[in-house]
Amino acid sequence: MSKNYEKTDAILIGAGIMSATLGSLLKELVPEWKIRVFEKLNSAGEESSNVWNNAGTGHAALCELNYTKEQSDGSIDISKAIKVNEQFQVSKQFWTYLIQNDRIKKPQEFIMPLPHLSFVQGKQNVEFLRKRYRTMSEHPQFQGMQFSDNQEELKAWMPVMMESRNPEEAVAATKMDSGTDVNFGTITRKMFDYLEATDVELNYQHSVQNLNRLEDGSWEVKVLNQAQNRIEYHVTDFVFIGGGGGSLHLLQKSGIPESKHIGGFPVSGQFLVCNNPEVVEKHNAKVYGKAKVGAPPMSVPHLDTRYIDGKRTLLFGPFAGFSPKFLKKGSFLDLFTSVKTDNLATMSAAGVKNASLTKYLIEQVVQSKEKRMEELREFIPDANSGDWSLSVAGQRVQVIKDTDDSGKGTLQFGTEVVHSSDGSIAALLGASPGASTAVQVMLDLMESCFPQQMEEWKPRIQEMIPSYGLTLADHPELLKDIHKNTDQALGLNKRPLYSYLSEEENDISQTS
Repeated sequence: MSKNYEKTDAILIGAGIMSATLGSLLKELVPEWKIRVFEKLNSAGEESSNVWNNAGTGHAALCELNYTKEQSDGSIDISKAIKVNEQFQVSKQFWTYLIQNDRIKKPQEFIMPLPHLSFVQGKQNVEFLRKRYRTMSEHPQFQGMQFSDNQEELKAWMPVMMESRNPEEAVAATKMDSGTDVNFGTITRKMFDYLEATDVELNYQHSVQNLNRLEDGSWEVKVLNQAQNRIEYHVTDFVFIGGGGGSLHLLQKSGIPESKHIGGFPVSGQFLVCNNPEVVEKHNAKVYGKAKVGAPPMSVPHLDTRYIDGKRTLLFGPFAGFSPKFLKKGSFLDLFTSVKTDNLATMSAAGVKNASLTKYLIEQVVQSKEKRMEELREFIPDANSGDWSLSVAGQRVQVIKDTDDSGKGTLQFGTEVVHSSDGSIAALLGASPGASTAVQVMLDLMESCFPQQMEEWKPRIQEMIPSYGLTLADHPELLKDIHKNTDQALGLNKRPLYSYLSEEENDISQTS
């Protein structure tokens, strides 16, 4: 059968935050490129990027205790927190560029100012948090952090959490007022709206079936047009697989050596959603606690104010769970079909190593609502079960691979990019901090896949992201300028913290 190929400079698979970010960067750097996007759902940002499928935390390491480790000598290692914070500053700079250059509009629809707090219980944890605060507050990127173990002061920071609490209980918190809540689904759609207006071809209800390397080094992409039940073939010099949990299967189909000995471990999530407006109104922060022993890092408990569907919302969780699906709208066969001859030993080793984790996830799945309420009551002591309902969040697929440090079948927690040696294909795997660091992740991908062009593109990238190529900790004045510029452009120093206004009201408040 003859095939009618349609040639494209770049094909992006999956219409989530990563493809939106990469597409937006490429459109600024090489506007003449022909770019096609294929998404099997009906619209953009509906899987991992969807507002109900992630925590919406602008991950800047302001409150996430799993980014800071206590060493054997009692010191606190904040190196990962510094790195994550810097990556989020990169995202904010690029979003600022898009706003200031009319690529996207109305930042209040996707980002809101919101304090980030870390909360601990027990004398030992209070001392840990105190040491963490002393170490972090001395660093330029975390200046402004506050610490308190005084219950009266904590009542002002998080009143709903301090009501009915035992006055003798040892508790403490740190607070950063520069935190944010981000609707990654909305900013994803805003970027794709801009891209579509600049001749990027968006194809919804198109499912990529296979990837085949051609003799000239280009890639043949086989696509099912679901609406017309028709197979299409496209050829491109560069493929980005950004299909969330679905990326692993497509990476395996590429056949590149780098796809071997890699597996995926799916983890599902659930949140309790507050249905009582009086309780919602009393809390205005993202408050992160400490993960329980044996819990995966993405299960750090947090009580979050969110801005969803035009109103303030309150969520608690996540409660981890297990499903063999790799996507929320995926197949129950996803995990089983991802096991191949080359990764069987890797997956088997991971199963043995993580038996306790599997047991933990299954226990989470069968938890009763009252059991979940008990965990919530560690945050809100007098929480009423009738005020809360359960919502299913998105699926995350953690990477399993062989490493030099930990041996065969090591479960990775984080975001990973796998690319071919020639840079013609790349896939994004893994999870948090993911969306928050999308711009830095895509810049790293471009450096791996387009090393020669990046030298030429560097001045243009620095126009969009002033800190590109620099370390913010070594340039405190630049850091200060970036905070000032991004806060002003994104409206983070203007909008009211305690109410979510309509679009018209927000427009008025921004100009008054």
